Amino acid sequence: MAPPTEGRLDVPGHGTVAWRFLHPADAAALLILAHGAGTSLHHDFLEGLCRALCDHGVATFRYNFPYREGRGWPPDRPPVLQATVRAAVTRAAELEPGLPLLAGGKSLGGRMTSAAAAEAPLPGVQGLVFVGFPLHPRGKPATERADHLAEVGLPMLFLQGTRDRLAELDLLRRVVADLQPEPTLHVVEGADHGFGVLKRSGRTEAEVVEELAGVVAGWST
Repeated sequence: MAPPTEGRLDVPGHGTVAWRFLHPADAAALLILAHGAGTSLHHDFLEGLCRALCDHGVATFRYNFPYREGRGWPPDRPPVLQATVRAAVTRAAELEPGLPLLAGGKSLGGRMTSAAAAEAPLPGVQGLVFVGFPLHPRGKPATERADHLAEVGLPMLFLQGTRDRLAELDLLRRVVADLQPEPTLHVVEGADHGFGVLKRSGRTEAEVVEELAGVVAGWST
């Protein structure tokens, strides 16, 4: 793995945001990842996932949304988040112009990526990866947050835990069944929305991250 590359990304009208690029010498694909609502590109889970993906031959480009560069909360409005997604896709493609592009993210980051792709194609992006799709608020099962997915028209990979309170699996399975091309749903037994697992599961969070990375790598090639 080459040393990480870091820089600043211009989001027109909303300042600049930090980005971080990790790439193995034998990269087969580049995954552009956005963070979840309450975290940032430096979150331990995202850092661990990106390093595991590099070990599996997938380069990663992760970045902040503008609100994480200043006030911290609440998140920016969707148009700002989606503009940031587009800027990140453009910058990542410049760094590795020869690699197949995938885009997505953790929770909010994944949903805003798909919302951007539903509004207009993300140049060069060949598939979307959701690391815990936030289908509904906690305790309020619904599927409206997924309505836009029908407009995406790309292969999609959903990574979802069985204890995720932001996505009842029965509802998510119904959503996935109605999409074309048919998405891939990978269920992680015992994982919550942050992919944490209980001690009694006999698994560590590092093992879960390794599982996720292996699934993404296999799906992307």
